[in-house]
Amino acid sequence: MSTELPVVPCVGAVVLDEAGRLLVIRRGHAPSAGMWSVPGGRIEPGEAPVEAVVREVREETGLAVRPGPVAGRLTIPGDGVVYDVTDVVCTLLDPAAEPVAGDDADAVLFADAVTLDRLSCTPRLVETLRQWGALPG
Repeated sequence: MSTELPVVPCVGAVVLDEAGRLLVIRRGHAPSAGMWSVPGGRIEPGEAPVEAVVREVREETGLAVRPGPVAGRLTIPGDGVVYDVTDVVCTLLDPAAEPVAGDDADAVLFADAVTLDRLSCTPRLVETLRQWGALPG
């Protein structure tokens, strides 16, 4: 009998605006409800990761993005599952568009480094993105 937990493929979007601020959402549901993170979620069956990241950003922030390179990949333990998350660097298609929280997000904003350090972010979010070179500073 295997003790391995099911793996759930997911994506996250690393989106910086023209001022270098990171797009973050406050999660409205588990895992990490009430904490700030990058937009993202599960990859639907038959969906490519790039399609998933575009869909998740649109659903959670109302913004349109163009996916670029992979920033990095990590696994996050969940409740009876392991989330296998691929974070993708994305470019805003309309830099003047304002984000609006939707779907799993109960708030959304572009955060500069000072603001990011003050927010209650998901574990190791900021450190990991900085290690990958996906965040300024």
